[in-house]
Amino acid sequence: MIISARRSLRHLLLPLLCMGVATLGLASTVQAASTPLPRVVTADGRHQLQVDGKPYLILGAQVNNSSGWPQMLPAVWPAIEALHANTVQVPIGWGQVEPTRGQFDFSFLDTLVTQAREHDVRLVLLWFATWKNNGPNYAPSWVKLDNKRYPRVVKKDGSTLGSLSPLGTATLEADRNAFVALMKHLRQIDGDRHTVIMVQVENESGTYGSDRDYSAAGDKLLQSPVPAAVLKKTGKSAGSWSQVFGKDAAEYSYAWAIAHYIEQVAAAGKAVYNLPMYANAALRDPFNPGPPGGYSSGGPTDNVIDIWRAAAPSLAFVSPDIYMREYKKYTAVLDRYSRPDNALFVAETGNDTAYARYVFATLGHQGIGFSPFGMDYTRYSNWPLGAKAITPETIQPFAANYELLAPLAGLIAKQSFEGKVWGASEPDDTHEETLDLGDWRVQVSYGRPQFGMDPPKGNEQKLGGVVIVQLATNEYLVAGYHARVNFMPPKGHDGQHFLLEKVQEGRYDENGQWHFIREWNGDQTDYGLNLTSQPQVLRVKLATY
Repeated sequence: MIISARRSLRHLLLPLLCMGVATLGLASTVQAASTPLPRVVTADGRHQLQVDGKPYLILGAQVNNSSGWPQMLPAVWPAIEALHANTVQVPIGWGQVEPTRGQFDFSFLDTLVTQAREHDVRLVLLWFATWKNNGPNYAPSWVKLDNKRYPRVVKKDGSTLGSLSPLGTATLEADRNAFVALMKHLRQIDGDRHTVIMVQVENESGTYGSDRDYSAAGDKLLQSPVPAAVLKKTGKSAGSWSQVFGKDAAEYSYAWAIAHYIEQVAAAGKAVYNLPMYANAALRDPFNPGPPGGYSSGGPTDNVIDIWRAAAPSLAFVSPDIYMREYKKYTAVLDRYSRPDNALFVAETGNDTAYARYVFATLGHQGIGFSPFGMDYTRYSNWPLGAKAITPETIQPFAANYELLAPLAGLIAKQSFEGKVWGASEPDDTHEETLDLGDWRVQVSYGRPQFGMDPPKGNEQKLGGVVIVQLATNEYLVAGYHARVNFMPPKGHDGQHFLLEKVQEGRYDENGQWHFIREWNGDQTDYGLNLTSQPQVLRVKLATY
């Protein structure tokens, strides 16, 4: 793996690097040749995260909100190791680093980066500041207790909500200053190592209980001209928000206000340390959303992605936080956030068994990463959104998937950027689906016995999933669990004669080299390729005759 190789190099060079500059006890070592900054690249409507100049797939885990303290980390790392995650998302609270205005304490960040290196994982920092799930609870007391200087959102009836207004200029200035200080410090301690590969700016921004801010500033915004970037993105003609968007104007103008606020925070941070940055969304129901304010109005929900992409160009993408177990809803969200102008990263998802399978569908939507929430042993339960308690047993379905995918991660990230990755997760009500690979089709079915062609009945627990990667013409990698895979000719060629010329089981090592184990044939191929509860990676070569 990339990280393991870098760790070995670090151990070899450590005696030569002991003169590195220490910052708050954290040595910043100088490498002989610095590696490129992490970045998200886009071509032909597809996206790739690169770390150290190489394709990188996030097999992630997000810790609980209150696990971002030094004393909690011993309960984090064993869970991450059991999960086989390569990336950990950890919150950094504004009030944690700037409890007194203008006085900063980054000691937790130093500890976190040091321990992440020791455990060979990368980090994504989550900046909890003006917004954390609609509210300012992670802002410092000197912000959240001063309504005059840092105003809250005003409702239509004149009362106020807990949310800080995105139209508060002093709030923006204070948040931006703190974020810049954070990014400067991060560059000092990690600018040559890139332990931190991305930063989430705010958390689930938006407002519950109102579609917009009804303050004087909010009223003025509603009647102001729609910015040119939004008009271009949406294909609309010039006019005020009310004129251009009619009944949606309140929500859309508010989405622009929040996105523009976060853009200014992100742009200032990137100016001092240019890491990829993104914003995450508290979702609305994809089929029955209800009115704005019933969901988090103004946040990057699926109906305002265009406005967010126009208003916040410094963000590499916007990400869904998916806590919907239902297959149709989950995959609808993947469809809406996987766009030519927006890389798909499942920044949060539930942590009970029903969610584990969706890593495969995420890969099938060219996702750059997947991250279940609350993955630590701090004994915090987020039921009913996730598991009742995180234990080695509750982690197991996710760990099995990551153990299978970890050796393939670089290959998947590379081939996905070329449009050569497909994935499927077991549906709720139907028990088979067909993937179109262009040159071939693949039928994936769930709940079939190893022998025979009985109709699929589905698995008792919905754990089935498959990823397919094209390696060369007529050659594919197949991996997954609890599913049967049958290759078929492409559309329009149903009568074509073909065969599985060769099916090899093997494994990839940390350097991406294939190691053959055995060849499948006879019982293993007569009725399709049956992927069981055991980790199996197959290389399949097809031929016609």
